[in-house]
Amino acid sequence: MPNRYAVILAAGQGTRMKSKLYKVLHPVCGKPMVQHVVDQVTELNVQEMVTIIGHGAEMVKAQLGDTSLYALQEEQLGTAHAVMQAQSMLEGKDGVTIVVCGDTPLIKAETMEALIKHHEDLAAKATILTARIDDPTGYGRIIRNENGLVEKIVEHKDASDAERKVNEINTGTYCFDNRALFEALKNVNNHNVQGEYYLPDIIEILKKQGEVVTAYQTNDLEETLGVNDRIALAEAERIMRKRTNEAHMRNGVTIIDPANTYIETDVVIGQDTVIYPGTMIKGKTTIGADCFIGPNTEIDACEIGSESVIRQSVAHKSLIGSHVNIGPFAHIRPESTVHDDVKIGNFVEIKKAVFGKGSKASHLSYIGDAEVGSDVNIGCGSITVNYDGKNKFLTKIEDGVFIGCNSNLVAPVTIGKGAYVAAGSTITKDVPGEALAIARAHQVNKEDYVQKLNVRK
Repeated sequence: MPNRYAVILAAGQGTRMKSKLYKVLHPVCGKPMVQHVVDQVTELNVQEMVTIIGHGAEMVKAQLGDTSLYALQEEQLGTAHAVMQAQSMLEGKDGVTIVVCGDTPLIKAETMEALIKHHEDLAAKATILTARIDDPTGYGRIIRNENGLVEKIVEHKDASDAERKVNEINTGTYCFDNRALFEALKNVNNHNVQGEYYLPDIIEILKKQGEVVTAYQTNDLEETLGVNDRIALAEAERIMRKRTNEAHMRNGVTIIDPANTYIETDVVIGQDTVIYPGTMIKGKTTIGADCFIGPNTEIDACEIGSESVIRQSVAHKSLIGSHVNIGPFAHIRPESTVHDDVKIGNFVEIKKAVFGKGSKASHLSYIGDAEVGSDVNIGCGSITVNYDGKNKFLTKIEDGVFIGCNSNLVAPVTIGKGAYVAAGSTITKDVPGEALAIARAHQVNKEDYVQKLNVRK
């Protein structure tokens, strides 16, 4: 198999986006557009990938890391000029080079693989990825000869009446013989109104040399969408979300209302899990089998076991076990670990805490910077007092502890195994195992106090 190379065009600022963020870094389903493209190109097993950067160069490099080589296009003088920037890395090498725009996040590896195979099967020097569209106004038309090979690409403004009736369009993705590409680039000129160097001009150069130029037509017009403004960005988001949700459903996940369920592309969900409407699942989240998630739940970068329930709650960057019941209206903040068989009830917030197997905080509690053992019961309204205004301190609650309602555990403090804390206590010292801790003022009843108060009024 010939060597494969890729050039990703990602230098443009994207002025029509009207944004401080560079165009190719705008996210689609939680991932920057250019990252979607690079991830798909990576599946083609290319020997070298060169990303052409310009505006926001350092941010693009930070996003893609060492998955790509980089070439800087200091001035944006057209698509051919952009590819020229990869000359020092790719010129003179045998193989096939695919050129893809970094603002086409919906393009699939399968389509690019088919494009390359078509190119190789016909021994072409250039192959254009094309699509058919009902209204091709404004697009470059693909004009084929009687043998089905590409005769030329004609822009809409330059097309004859007959050519304008052609609805096969240039999508802006190309496959080239690598040597032929860089030889032809030397002959591209900028004799046009914009004064730029255009990649489609290579097609005419190769045709004049008698080379084979062909086209591969994709049946999926949506994946060729180029994002140039916020309207197209929203459309790409809609298509990607639909594609992602359908993939999960085909894999055995029930999504009650796909149009109102938002799942990012790196999420993994087990079979027979049910996702209810209004749920957002983001980042590198993994959810096991037979779970119930939602409605109106946000999960970001969590690992969740099987047969767990999370209702109307938020969970970020945490580990959640199996047979766990969370919500409604709970908040699992980052760096928390919730072990199996735990219950985190309504209006409970945990932060950087470990909850041992079988423990419960059923309602109205804050547990922050804590290690909670197994089979612990934390009563309603109880909190760990973890912050003194300067530093955070750890609370340890050992196995089998019972914390009464409205208790304050002032860290650093340890509640020993099997101990009881009486309701309404403020605990400032360690509690030995199996002890009962009572830390509250003695009750005083002042007889006839209300009558005396009324007299004063």
